[in-house]
Amino acid sequence: MRPRPPLRGRGMISGTGVIIVGLTATLLALIFPIFSYADRSGTGVDVLSDQTVATSYGPLSGLDRDFVTKVRLAGLWELPAGRQAERKGTTQAVRTAGEHLVEGHTALDEQVRDVAGKLGLQLPDRPGDQQEQWLRTLSAAQGTDYDRDFVNIARLAHGKVFSLVAQVRATTRNSLVRSLADDANTTVLDHIRALEATGYVDWDALARDMASASPPPLIPSPAPPGPTADPAPAAPLTPVPSPTYTLPPAESSPPPQQ
Repeated sequence: MRPRPPLRGRGMISGTGVIIVGLTATLLALIFPIFSYADRSGTGVDVLSDQTVATSYGPLSGLDRDFVTKVRLAGLWELPAGRQAERKGTTQAVRTAGEHLVEGHTALDEQVRDVAGKLGLQLPDRPGDQQEQWLRTLSAAQGTDYDRDFVNIARLAHGKVFSLVAQVRATTRNSLVRSLADDANTTVLDHIRALEATGYVDWDALARDMASASPPPLIPSPAPPGPTADPAPAAPLTPVPSPTYTLPPAESSPPPQQ
């Protein structure tokens, strides 16, 4: 039997088809990762920092984690301080300021624990060393000395955290942290106003302490799992110790406004 002659162009069509299929598969392999990552939070420029990780709520930076920790620490000492002021305050204005601290940090502490749980962050369960020292100072004070100590210590602490709240709210790309910063801003401002309404704020001492205060260093905290890259080089920071509040002499503070 004579062999069948090949169809004209059959080999060429078959070879071209293989090439086209191969090129298409390669192109799809290159395009797919771009589209699959484009909708993932945290795959922008910030992931290039070793302090920033991706979460389902947006990138979580080192500053964000530091802020969440500080909100928790504030509640751990201001809640007992506020309850104490409700009992020991010698004027209604001081007792009212204590009520504001209790109400504000009860709600804020519940929120920060919820945020930390969703972001996989560990929170402290006791105040920091300086905050414990503040609580010991308040426990030892009595009468108008207590009023003055409570107002000035709490006002100094709120002034420092107020600037941190503003910085986080202006820069965070994480929706949970942004919402927490909104509520913290409202709470801290309310507490500042209540403390100032007592008439016990020593403005000169407050200005000196705030002027000498350095930007608070980030509190090291374990980062939740997420994509990271090589850390970007950063200039070394020289830590400066935070100033310790010094009580003004009694005669230098005006009597409370009744």
